[in-house]
Amino acid sequence: MRAKPSKINLLKEVKEIFLIFLLGCAVAFAFNPSLLDNSDYAIRVIMSYSGFMWVFFWKGNEYLVGFWDRRLSWLKEPGKRFLVGFITVVVYTPTILFAINQAYIWILDVDANWGGLDVLVSIGITFLITFFMFAKAFLDNWRKASLDAERMKREQMATKYESLKNQVNPHFLFNSLNALTNLVYEDQDQAAAFIRQLSKVYRYVLDTRSQEVVTIKQELEFVNAYVFLQKIRFDDKLKVNIDVNGHEQNMIPPIAIQMLLENAIKHNTIAEEEPLTIDLFVEDEKFLVVKNNLQKKTIPLEPSPGMGLSNIKARYEFLSETAVEITENNNEFTVKLPLLELSES
Repeated sequence: MRAKPSKINLLKEVKEIFLIFLLGCAVAFAFNPSLLDNSDYAIRVIMSYSGFMWVFFWKGNEYLVGFWDRRLSWLKEPGKRFLVGFITVVVYTPTILFAINQAYIWILDVDANWGGLDVLVSIGITFLITFFMFAKAFLDNWRKASLDAERMKREQMATKYESLKNQVNPHFLFNSLNALTNLVYEDQDQAAAFIRQLSKVYRYVLDTRSQEVVTIKQELEFVNAYVFLQKIRFDDKLKVNIDVNGHEQNMIPPIAIQMLLENAIKHNTIAEEEPLTIDLFVEDEKFLVVKNNLQKKTIPLEPSPGMGLSNIKARYEFLSETAVEITENNNEFTVKLPLLELSES
């Protein structure tokens, strides 16, 4: 199976060399029309001389360019690479010209270096071709380096994104267990119901762990279960109003809404005389808005690792060019999540 590509490459190389040889013969004839006045033998000698000269000039310099490309980087040492390549061409070209001429003298007992115009043209074209190879090698290396850098950047972004998603699970579990700890002592029946709902909620967390985005419909099924758990704690002191009709199939990062609800509950006072109201709706067909009335706790009762909002913002950096918008005034705290038009992972 491995022999076929080698044979194909060899045949391609032989074909290329043959075409270059014919091109060299054509150049010799074009710049030496007096060949028609010579014998067939002289014509064959001169044209073959030019053909071989073109093959060695062209292919030899091509191999030398590849040789130095493997040893000197255009990106790390461009000046050195160009200088070495230039010296190589300057040394190699006249050396090959002399060698071919001597070979014709020794083998055929003739000095094949006639005319000179076709030789000068061949050398000039050789330099042009070689410098074209230099430019192509430089651009290829630059493009490869750019692609490698972009691939590395994407891999780093993917790794960081996975890390961000993995942070959601222990964060959510920690707060849920805190709530459950209080319920166990207050009402065992409610604690049992809480555990059943928590298992459903955590199943969603595990199911979406490998997903970058989910539909709003999926997320709201999870959010409703989460709100049920919180209402066991806060009853009517917590009010959550949801209105996203017509946008159920839009995409958002998983658990983003829950983290915003959790953030609101964590940082605001919730009491009968000061109920917490959270509104969830779509604005301008572009944003999913989560807004709550602002009544900050003087002293937070729960530990705050400061991860919720930063996690959501960081995840959106990987998913959308539109940034998460966060606004706060004396009465309200609002977070706008850009709706995504992505396929579900």
